[in-house]
Amino acid sequence: MDFRVLAVGDVCGDAGVRLLTKSLRRLKKDCAADFCVVNGENAAVVGILPRQAEAILDAGADVITLGNHSYNRKEIAQFLDDNRYILRPANDSPLYPGRGVGVYDSKVGPITVMNLIGRCNMAFGPDNPFLLAEKLLKQIETKIVLLDFHAEASSEKLAMGWHLDGRVSAVWGTHTHVPTADDMILPKGTGYVSDLGMTGPIFSILGVRPEQSVATFRGGLNSRYETAPGPCKLEGVLFTLDSVTGRCTGTERIWYHDTDSARG
Repeated sequence: MDFRVLAVGDVCGDAGVRLLTKSLRRLKKDCAADFCVVNGENAAVVGILPRQAEAILDAGADVITLGNHSYNRKEIAQFLDDNRYILRPANDSPLYPGRGVGVYDSKVGPITVMNLIGRCNMAFGPDNPFLLAEKLLKQIETKIVLLDFHAEASSEKLAMGWHLDGRVSAVWGTHTHVPTADDMILPKGTGYVSDLGMTGPIFSILGVRPEQSVATFRGGLNSRYETAPGPCKLEGVLFTLDSVTGRCTGTERIWYHDTDSARG
């Protein structure tokens, strides 16, 4: 039996949350998605608030994953402890709130979702993500295993995909907010893409007002980043998995622009 997983790129600001609220359930139906994982670490531009996490789950996400901004909003700490449907990187400090791995019910039985953070040009946790992934897999019994690898360098993301090829169902990268055209099935059956993209304003620099980002690169003083105005997009990848073997049998990039969608 096919099992379809929709992985959605980093949600940027309340505008991105509103687009999910408006469109995600319809998009899941159009894609015949059985399960949906959304990266939400930028829902508050930097970090995520409990109300935004609840809105993303209510919109149709089965699991929220995070990244290097997991703890930028102190209000989220208790939510991370209380709600098992939101994950932070498993290789962050064990003293931090929340969890990095979860097992969830689905139409084909239990499946596992993991969240890890990379080390290249990132504020990373104490554990090497490659070694921790091996350790975690020894404890996982489900056939379907999904990994959101929140990392900056495409080389590190590719290395993780090849490292886990044949041992997990899908590895996707988040963090850089720019969708990559390298979605593929690796030789031993793991679905892979270097970056899902983002969910937020189209006319922006990674979701932020362009003038603010330009000012930063010009070396000027800047105010707190704000979400750019205007129409929004949703980007991600649909992974088709074999529920018996856990292997990936198909990948498809997803792009949704307000009320019009394009799949390619």
